[in-house]
Amino acid sequence: MSTALHVAPARARAKYQDNPATRESTGVRLTLLALGLGFFAIFLLLPLVAVFTEALRKGWELYFASLSESDTVAAIKLTLTAAIISVPLNVVFGVSAAWLIAKHEFRGKQLLITLIDLPFSVSPVVAGLMYVLIFGANGWFGPWLQAHDLKIVFAVPGIVLATVFVTFPFVARELIPLMQAQGKDEEEAATVLGASGWQTFRRVTLPNIKWGLLYGVILCNARAMGEFGAVSVVSGHIRGLTNTLPLHVEILYNEYQFAAAFAVASLLALLALATLVIKQIIEWRASVASKEA
Repeated sequence: MSTALHVAPARARAKYQDNPATRESTGVRLTLLALGLGFFAIFLLLPLVAVFTEALRKGWELYFASLSESDTVAAIKLTLTAAIISVPLNVVFGVSAAWLIAKHEFRGKQLLITLIDLPFSVSPVVAGLMYVLIFGANGWFGPWLQAHDLKIVFAVPGIVLATVFVTFPFVARELIPLMQAQGKDEEEAATVLGASGWQTFRRVTLPNIKWGLLYGVILCNARAMGEFGAVSVVSGHIRGLTNTLPLHVEILYNEYQFAAAFAVASLLALLALATLVIKQIIEWRASVASKEA
C-alpha cells in the first residue's frame, strides 16, 4: 500500500515533465533569458553607468567641487528635511490606517482604501496644482495666509505637503495585506489576558510587522527624496532656497553645466542603489525570520 502511494506521485511528476505544454525548449528559455538581460542592460544598467561616467568625466576634483557648491548643499539639506518630516508622518498614518483596515470592520472602509491609493492614480503635477489652488496667493486660503504672514506655496511647508501626499500610500500598502494575513487571534488573546491597546500593539503587533514596516519606510524615503513633479509645482524653483536635488539637477542641466548636473544626479542614483541593497537585506531577514517562526 505504501509503495503504491509513493509510486503515484512519481508517475504524476513524470507525466507533468513529459507534457510538452508544461515545459519550454532550451532555445525558448535562452531566448527569454537573453531578452530579460537585454532589457536590464539597456534600460537599467546602461543609464546608471552613463550617469556615473558623465559625473566623473572631468575628474574627481570637479565632482566633489560640484557636490560642495552652496546651492547643491542647500538642495541636499532641503531634500533631507522634506524626507525627515514626511516619512515619520507617513509611518504614523500608514500604521494607523493599516491597523484600522486590517483589524476592524466599519462603514467607509472601502472608501478609505480607495483614498489611500489616490496618489497612485493622480499625477504628481496635478497634486502640486491642488496645493497651489488651496494655498496659493489667489487660492482658497491665500488671502488669509497673506494676512497672517504665512507662506505655504513656494516655501518649505508646500514642499513637505506635496512630498507627504505622493508618499503616504507606501507604508500603508505594505502593512495592510501583512496585517490581514496575520489575522486578529494574537491581539484578541493579548486583550483577554488584560493587555492594554498600546501594550498589545508594542508587544504583539509591532514585532509581527517590523520587517514590512521597515520595507515601507525604505520605499517611502526613496520616493520622498526623488520626487520631482509635485515638488516642482509648489517650490517656485528659488535657487538655494526651494530647490530639492531633482530640481537642482534640472536647473544645472538647463544651464549646460553637465558635469555638475550628473554629479548631483549620481547622488540620487546612489540613493536608488542603497535602497535596493537595503530592500534585499530586509527581504532576506524577513524570510529567515518566517522560517525560524
